[in-house]
Amino acid sequence: MHIEAGARTDLGRVRKNNEDCYLIDSSLQLYVLSDGMGGEAHGEVASQLAVQTVVAHCRQGQNSRSTPLFGESSPEVSERTNRLASAIHLANRKVYETASANPEQMGMGATNVAAWIDAQRVSIAHVGDSRAYLLRAGSMDQLTADHSLVAEKVRVGILTPQEAEASEMQSVLTRAVGTSDKESVDTDEQALLVGDFLLLCSDGLTRMVSDPEIASTLLTSATAQESADRLVELANDNGGVDNVSVIVLHVVQKS
Repeated sequence: MHIEAGARTDLGRVRKNNEDCYLIDSSLQLYVLSDGMGGEAHGEVASQLAVQTVVAHCRQGQNSRSTPLFGESSPEVSERTNRLASAIHLANRKVYETASANPEQMGMGATNVAAWIDAQRVSIAHVGDSRAYLLRAGSMDQLTADHSLVAEKVRVGILTPQEAEASEMQSVLTRAVGTSDKESVDTDEQALLVGDFLLLCSDGLTRMVSDPEIASTLLTSATAQESADRLVELANDNGGVDNVSVIVLHVVQKS
């Protein structure tokens, strides 16, 4: 089994700076994406610090099993998934401490979604409303639950999904990296099969491009990089109201 990867980040058609960031460590098969928040409070600083911290912590953990874990470990998931969650807990601490030490950066934060592949399994960890999707045999499932006000209202039945999509409160997050000294991190694990697509993306994609359009683009592109490029172009063609970032992973047969 081999992972073909493609990625792209773009300013969009409206914003003046790109607060999205992604980082890929191919040697670890680790993929991390973050969407900064804070505007003048330097959301781009938060997202860059978040992805760099996650990758550095996972590298350190691979090199030394004595590397401490941050946050509470779960016995229900693997050591690798707990390490990935630990990395986001550490990123949360670093962003929070950086903002606290620099008054001009108070209020900055970021979403974070990360995928770490080990053989035929993938560990997922996330905070915020950047998403992970799995496309298998033509059916696409969202692996992450948005930590946003409208998503919470949909889950308890106050809003319909259609009302949530039209809400002006879509960008209000209930969880984000760096906005408090401690934050909960959601985790998941999935088996991977040849032919699967795994997508990590910021909300600049999902607000502009429907799930069926995303699935169709993944299935009809020649390469993972072409998929990433086409998804970003679709988001911009549909308005590009936000920065947009995507990481596309395609599980292919090892040649």
